[in-house]
Amino acid sequence: MKIAVLGTGEVGRRLATKLVSLGHEVTMGSRTADNPEAAKWAEEHGGGSAGGTGGEANGGTGAGPAPGSAAHGTFADAAAPAELVVNATGGLVSLAVLESVGADGLRGKVVVDVSNGLDFSEGFPPKVVTPDGGSVAEQLQKAFPEARVVKTLNTMTNTVMVDPGRVPGHHNVFLSGDDEDAKAVVAELLGSFGWASDRIIDLGDLSSARATEQLLPLWLRLYGKFGTGDFNFAVVTAPGI
Repeated sequence: MKIAVLGTGEVGRRLATKLVSLGHEVTMGSRTADNPEAAKWAEEHGGGSAGGTGGEANGGTGAGPAPGSAAHGTFADAAAPAELVVNATGGLVSLAVLESVGADGLRGKVVVDVSNGLDFSEGFPPKVVTPDGGSVAEQLQKAFPEARVVKTLNTMTNTVMVDPGRVPGHHNVFLSGDDEDAKAVVAELLGSFGWASDRIIDLGDLSSARATEQLLPLWLRLYGKFGTGDFNFAVVTAPGI
């Protein structure tokens, strides 16, 4: 697919790199067309600026998908040609980021929201901000009703997002969204990351994103205790469930 990854932070770079390795055409979006982090990422993966020729990503040889392509540009540049958009920006600025893309750039597209509304203004651990008592995902869906927002991957560190085997044993990733077809697309993408179908829990409509976003205070406390993000949440059920 042609995929836009909005955000040049560690999460955005990690997801974009994984997607290129799986053969997708990935454009990293940022506020400016010459963002140094985005330009560096694209160069490392054989690409250039959006609208240019791009190039094949650097990658291994042998079995597996052929490496995709990497490019960078503004948020709007990245989203315009994309079939799927990943919001990897901070939850407190995500609405402004999508507004810079505009409704036309998001209409009909699956928007994978991995953000969390974390306020670090008073230090660590940050406060979790819930827009209008809901979630960042719902805020984005309300602002862009013709987009197909799916919340996922926001309850773990970025290395586990793209490599669930990093944490041994059974653990889960959650899905929230109003569009069943969009959730199916995202579930397939999660499967390509290594998430087995029995580890993907569909929590229902997008209002369920409130629960996963509000799980972050516990995640942050555990991170502080363990000193690493190499852990995840597991839902353990009784037999027959």
